[in-house]
Amino acid sequence: MKLVPGRRTRALAATTATAGLLLVAGCSSGDGGGEKATANGVDIVKAGQLTTCTHLPYPPFQSEIDGKVQGFDVSLIDLVAKDLGVKQEFVDTPFENFKTGAFLNSGQCDLAAAGMTITEERKKNVDFSDPYFDATQAVLVEKKSGLSSLADVKAKGKKLGSQAETTGEEYARDKGYDPISFESSDAVLNGLRSGQVQAVIIDYPVVQGWLKDKANADAFELVDNLDTGEQYGFTVKKGNKKLLDAINEAIEEAKADGTYQKLYEKWIGPFDESAVSGS
Repeated sequence: MKLVPGRRTRALAATTATAGLLLVAGCSSGDGGGEKATANGVDIVKAGQLTTCTHLPYPPFQSEIDGKVQGFDVSLIDLVAKDLGVKQEFVDTPFENFKTGAFLNSGQCDLAAAGMTITEERKKNVDFSDPYFDATQAVLVEKKSGLSSLADVKAKGKKLGSQAETTGEEYARDKGYDPISFESSDAVLNGLRSGQVQAVIIDYPVVQGWLKDKANADAFELVDNLDTGEQYGFTVKKGNKKLLDAINEAIEEAKADGTYQKLYEKWIGPFDESAVSGS
């Protein structure tokens, strides 16, 4: 998943509710002699909250809806925050910082949740949670384009769009395409609407969300769903085992008690157990 070089970072107040009593974080002495906030034995960067770096918008995983940050990723990390007895807060940041781990290493965020594909390259800089979602890449086209597959885009000399720095863009380039890069998923869709491109490649759940809108469903159609073997994971600073364990435990419990399925159906669509990692 995604990008946005030079985008100004802004803090967003968390708007999803976390059940249970908000606990006052304890403090312990850090290596540098300063005070370090903790929650249920897990170090956190700010007392009373679990600070999540994300990149907006990327529905259905995270986006602002009615002034609130919501989505599948948000709901899953809310479960982690609940277990730790804190609330979730957000920092909207360029996606490139997730790949390098810069905002985690600098102590601005506890974790990153951004519909991010687990890759060996990214593992060099951050630690990933267990996979929580299996992703495919979708190709969406204008109905009047005459395109019926990704291969048609090249064969018929049409323009392909993608979100910059995403695995979808990497896949297209590896296959010999030269996609036009857009800074966000909204910009990708606007490029298709305006005719700047006649096809786009992006994660399938994003396309699913777009097609729920009647105007989009009337104008566009899905012509390819490419199984690229991608899996999403949440990330923490390398070596932050306690927080990683808390995230993995929350994911495992959600899958076991049916919460994961409910959230999946709410934000993504019909639940296919065989298609979900770790199910």
